[in-house]
Amino acid sequence: MVILDMATGIVPASFSSLKSREYDLGFARTADFGKLLFYSKSYRFRSSKFFAVKNSNKGSDIAELQLASEGSPLLVPRQKYCESLNKTVRRKTRTVMVGNVAIGSEHPIRIQTMTTTDTKDIAATVEQVMRIADSGADIVRITVQGKKEADACLEIKNSLVQKNYNIPLVADIHFAPSIALRVAECFDKIRVNPGNFADRRAQFEQLEYTEEEYQKELEHIEQVFTPLVEKCKKYGRAMRIGTNHGSLSDRIMSYYGDSPRGMVESAFEFARICRKLDFHNFVFSMKASNPVIMVQAYRLLVAEMYVQGWDYPLHLGVTEAGEGEDGRMKSAIGIGTLLQDGLGDTIRVSLTEPPEEEIDPCRRLANLGTRTAELQQGVAPFEEKHRHYFDFQRRNGQLPVQKEGEEVDYRGALHRDGSVLMSVTLDQLKKPDLFYKSLAAKLVVGMPFKDLATVDSILLRELPPVDDNNGRLALKRLIDISMGVITPLSEQLTKPLPNAIVLVNLKELSTGAHKLLPESTRLVVSVRGDEPYDELEVLKDIDATMVLHLLPFYEEKISRVHAARRLFEYLGDKSLNFPVLHHIQFPSGLHRDDIVIFAGANAGALLVDGLGDGVLLEAPDHDFDFLRNTSFNLLQGCRMRNTKTEYVSCPSCGRTLFDLQEVSAQIREKTSHLPGVSIAIMGCIVNGPGEMADADFGYVGGAPGKIDLYVGKDVVKRAIAMEHATDALIQLIKDHGRWVDPPAEE
Repeated sequence: MVILDMATGIVPASFSSLKSREYDLGFARTADFGKLLFYSKSYRFRSSKFFAVKNSNKGSDIAELQLASEGSPLLVPRQKYCESLNKTVRRKTRTVMVGNVAIGSEHPIRIQTMTTTDTKDIAATVEQVMRIADSGADIVRITVQGKKEADACLEIKNSLVQKNYNIPLVADIHFAPSIALRVAECFDKIRVNPGNFADRRAQFEQLEYTEEEYQKELEHIEQVFTPLVEKCKKYGRAMRIGTNHGSLSDRIMSYYGDSPRGMVESAFEFARICRKLDFHNFVFSMKASNPVIMVQAYRLLVAEMYVQGWDYPLHLGVTEAGEGEDGRMKSAIGIGTLLQDGLGDTIRVSLTEPPEEEIDPCRRLANLGTRTAELQQGVAPFEEKHRHYFDFQRRNGQLPVQKEGEEVDYRGALHRDGSVLMSVTLDQLKKPDLFYKSLAAKLVVGMPFKDLATVDSILLRELPPVDDNNGRLALKRLIDISMGVITPLSEQLTKPLPNAIVLVNLKELSTGAHKLLPESTRLVVSVRGDEPYDELEVLKDIDATMVLHLLPFYEEKISRVHAARRLFEYLGDKSLNFPVLHHIQFPSGLHRDDIVIFAGANAGALLVDGLGDGVLLEAPDHDFDFLRNTSFNLLQGCRMRNTKTEYVSCPSCGRTLFDLQEVSAQIREKTSHLPGVSIAIMGCIVNGPGEMADADFGYVGGAPGKIDLYVGKDVVKRAIAMEHATDALIQLIKDHGRWVDPPAEE
């Protein structure tokens, strides 16, 4: 028996299994020192209800553990998850060869996608692979679910070679070890899902094991998996050990919970077998439809690899991201966050669109990651003590509090779940009704009122002249409904607007220019985040309503993400809890996809760590509605403010049992007005109850022409004819009290 000092978190490295029901935590063996594993669900060995310690390794290395965050039940080793915390440095990896394409840190970030054709339709699959290759993909994945598909793969490969297309092909395998063995003879890489390659399909049952029973399960996995590893070695094939958050086995979920921790351990079980057999030509992936979970899982994976001394490359992706801007935003948040930390060697943007459409956003993300790493964008080194890498803990800025004597209510200037600010112009004030609608305000007899997705505050860089009664009345009506109107100090001093919030910079604060304003004036402070600490000291002497974090767009060496992290560390050290909003000023001429991806990869990279209270996006040559919608999509993608229906929609593949794009559009048309409701639209059972772990309701292909409906992970209606399935889904939502009628058009 070993006693764990919970104050210091020091344990011997030689103990492979430790369980405490009181603290709900446990240990598993590592090569170098004890690692702590987190259980989000109850688990116990039948043989013990107390610390059960098994001494498995020789040596006396000591692992120091720390709370992942204050009050968190998760203890983690004091270990790194990326090369540098203050700048983007690409993580060093080995090279993995997929056919003639090299993956790893010494090579470009590789772009890939997946076919949507029936694999048995050889001609259609070949044509689609050719289109994908012509679009610029480096690698293509094809679903291989049975013997007929495996037989077709040889002809697909030969046909492509004859047409001078040597793009590497990857077989996507679920539940079929024998099929994986067959297709390894012709394809360049095999993707296995640890959750269902050797384990049965998850029934979401809570299981109990003795240590002996659990070990037998691992021996079964090794017995099933070893032949594939040996065949890949023989033929020089690559492998992806690809864990999905929603398709963990019952065994893993019972032991580790439905958690990032479980995702990592599920993959490591397979990786240990590969290493035991001296096979190293593999990559890892940790996919989830929730970008927050996805980021945590990859970080845990890399942290464990650093502990083990492993250097395997990473395949990045947010699974079931959806379509259009929503899908691009979710992918940008998840993939972009990791690229900013130098993680990721090949990426896929999963969209419910033709696979060729995935290549462009994929390339934009790869270019962003490559440029950031090549420049090693960052800030001067700083100590990071407050950010939580492995579990989500939001830093809640202090929302505006009403002060005695104030004539208007400022509490609505920010929203508790995340705020959207918009920059407006004097021209917009000339047509008040259109202006209010552009802010997504409701109009009642021409008067604006805030709604669920109304902009919280506006930035007006130029105030209307003092004698412009109409313009000033339009602003007063916004102030009266608790919308913040922010204007620069120079404007407020020369053309004062009653109850405006005034934007100042650090220089104006340090020179005392703001003291020319009435004492009760509310202030917004704009900062870069990389200023010398003595310049930031002035923040301690003011009562700011909010802080805007703003860096010029074309900074060559300074990283927006790292500068913001540095700013949050400073605020935490000084116990300053101002709300901080991420302010990005885009230059003219950018493609709208670049705006979505840059915002997701930069502001999103901070929001998924709980750092930030909202966004202000400016792009002079882009539609106002687009920028507003992008802002709200960013908050929703980071699991903050929910203003519309959330869709978890698979990208389609050869397993899909209906026209996913068409059906998805039909469902969205009828259900897009249900904020707070999450709907999964899945083409088949492989991407069914497991993959839609985040969804309230599920629409899943059960058989050709038939749909199964789910509530959570439980099937409630089976074999509904396609033509009736959407109406049945709506009725199901109504039966559970989650339906509201669409708002009447004005």
